[in-house]
Amino acid sequence: MSSASAQAAPGGTAVTLVTQTRVAPAHDEEFARWQQRVNDAISQFPGYQDYTLIPPHPPVQVDWVIAQRFDSAVAARAWLQSEQRLDLLDDIQPLLVGQDDVHIFPDGAGPGLIAPVTAVISMRVQPEQETVFQEWQRRIAAVEARFEGFSGYRLEPPIPGIQDDWVTLIRFDSDAHLDAWLSSEPRQRLLEETARFSPEFHTRKVRTGFDSWFPARAGAAPPTWKQSLIVLLTLYPTVFLFGYFVQTPLLLGRGVPSWLAPFLGNVVSTALLGWLFVGWARRLLDWWLHPAPSAPCWVNWAGAGVIFTAFGASLLVFSRFP
Repeated sequence: MSSASAQAAPGGTAVTLVTQTRVAPAHDEEFARWQQRVNDAISQFPGYQDYTLIPPHPPVQVDWVIAQRFDSAVAARAWLQSEQRLDLLDDIQPLLVGQDDVHIFPDGAGPGLIAPVTAVISMRVQPEQETVFQEWQRRIAAVEARFEGFSGYRLEPPIPGIQDDWVTLIRFDSDAHLDAWLSSEPRQRLLEETARFSPEFHTRKVRTGFDSWFPARAGAAPPTWKQSLIVLLTLYPTVFLFGYFVQTPLLLGRGVPSWLAPFLGNVVSTALLGWLFVGWARRLLDWWLHPAPSAPCWVNWAGAGVIFTAFGASLLVFSRFP
């Protein structure tokens, strides 16, 4: 990590831009050299502060994770749409595989943060036009990044036999900001180009489904990524233990149809999560879900560290079950 200043710019809240990237096998050294070029370019960029680079650690972590800190969301979005970044992405694109995942996390996550809203865009791309589509996707991602309220995006490629479309998830901090992007003239102009590679696409807007489990405080709910981590933290042991002690021996072992047993398990798991486990975890981690406005930036990372440590402990414990 660099030693650049960690102070936020006046009138702005420091943010961390987190990019998750999967690199083709045997190309990690080449990617590391490319990442140094990125560091050289971004170090001169207005508003940039420092970065953390986390290499893969298979089998637990197979992606490179890059956390770049800026003094404001405006500066982070400016970097995302910059010509320097797009040119660098063009250079490394042949070595990248899997999903493209970018998120902007406010360091404070204070009371002013609004629960985000997501647009899910599915696009059927002609196989011979996928390279053209990916180049177009990089350009539209750069444009949307400069719109107010942009919080991140994720690009999921097709999965043969399961999902035929490319799926893009675009996160904004409010309905109004998302609608401004969806109806904007720059987006409409870019959509006119899709006739070259896609016969159809669909857009729908979704919100987090955990709102009732995570009540808002001072008019704002916890960020969705924190809600999701707590749900996963409590869901995994609930499903595993129910399956081990109830579903397998008492349902499947006694003739309950295989199509019915998982449904019953999901009903029980969901009820337990909402009634007991999420509430318990929410109270235990309230210092992380609702940090004080004056809380230092490391509070967000400390809470995430606690949760990922708990993930590892769960995996270790359950791996010992026969």
